[in-house]
Amino acid sequence: MTGDSDNDLEGQIAQWRAYTHRRRELHHTDTEELEDHLRSRITELSEAGLRADEAFLIAVKRMGSLDELSREFAREHSERLWKQLVLPGEPDARTAARTRRELPVMVLCAAVAALAIKVPAWFGLDISGDDGDFWARNISLFALPALAAYFAWQRRVGPRVIGVLAALFVLGAVAANAYPLAGDSQTIALTAIHLPLALWLVVGVAYVGGDWRSDRRRMDFIRFTGEWLIYLALIGLGGGVLTAFTVGTFNAIGLDAEGFVESWLLPCGAMAAIIVSAWLVEAKQSVIENMAPVLTRVFTPLFAATLLAFLVAIIWTTNGIDVERDVLILFDLLLVVVLGLLLYAISARDLAARSGLFDHVQLALVVTALIIDAIVLAAITGRITEWGFSPNKTAALGENLILLTNLAWSAWLFLGFVRGRTPFARLEQWQTRYVIVYAAWAWTVVLVFPFVFDFA
Repeated sequence: MTGDSDNDLEGQIAQWRAYTHRRRELHHTDTEELEDHLRSRITELSEAGLRADEAFLIAVKRMGSLDELSREFAREHSERLWKQLVLPGEPDARTAARTRRELPVMVLCAAVAALAIKVPAWFGLDISGDDGDFWARNISLFALPALAAYFAWQRRVGPRVIGVLAALFVLGAVAANAYPLAGDSQTIALTAIHLPLALWLVVGVAYVGGDWRSDRRRMDFIRFTGEWLIYLALIGLGGGVLTAFTVGTFNAIGLDAEGFVESWLLPCGAMAAIIVSAWLVEAKQSVIENMAPVLTRVFTPLFAATLLAFLVAIIWTTNGIDVERDVLILFDLLLVVVLGLLLYAISARDLAARSGLFDHVQLALVVTALIIDAIVLAAITGRITEWGFSPNKTAALGENLILLTNLAWSAWLFLGFVRGRTPFARLEQWQTRYVIVYAAWAWTVVLVFPFVFDFA
């Protein structure tokens, strides 16, 4: 009974935490301090003889009544937007000051990332020439170290965390460049795909300030990733329009700007956009926090309908799935998109809300993706049985097994939730803890596969 009680209490605290995260007046550090206070009150009340659920309700009620500690917190941080919540009507400029302070650092990191991609050209490696394998392997090493440095500065991480971050980036650089990978080898393509994922999760360590063991902070990073992708896509669309106008206007006066666009504007702009998008997420959270759940609710039913139609087509035509490399990548990307929709929907959801129609749609999406993943796995296994292992097939097999495990347990937890038997917080915990599996697999493909397959 104690274990169930602890799980229920953690679920209730997760619901309270989700509520505080939606309050734009609160920063992450505010929520953490309040959660520590909440937990200490629950402990005091539990030691006084109350059950865990009773202690939680009383503690939240007292905090909801703006007790003396909350008022003291507001007075001590009089420059914070927190005062809008507990001491209404008193102005404060904390957010504007923080944005002004972080802007020069962001610009510096963006400039470093933009210039970093030009450094190889000084050694004769032309980005638009025949050195495509070098750029494919190293593309994530130009901007992501600068992004990690920005978060390390912003979170004021200690020397030990900085050392871990630096060591992991050096390890990625060594794996990308020291291995004797031929330009047409399968392992070089796998490195180009998996190293960005591995290093993005290293950025996650910097984002959470080194507190990677915290489920809450990992979910914060998942939420950040979704919002960052939206900003990056918007900047990319704007950059495409800018590029078109640049080429067109210069052509109108007889000047060819395509060389400048290909060598400078596109690569440098893309690297800088990675940093700028991250800064925008931090500085303008309220905008995307309203947009992202809407996009999730739009695309989840569309992807569910598409996958269901594909599954019906397979059954109707009895056609098998081709397991060539491009097809495997397509299906893996499809499953990753499904998982991404699930993750972001979880991160943006009110954990205290009851299940509704959208949750049933998500369950249908997860179950359909699970069935398709099982069919793909069967096709991959059959191909390996017939032709033997290769780097591509082995990587696809491992990734689909990892996705199958995640989707299967997610479907089970979702089913329990819509039936009212499982708190939604358990699904959130499952997803945040499973991130470690993705990180381990990405590093395995980058570091181990080249040796296992003799750099083929």
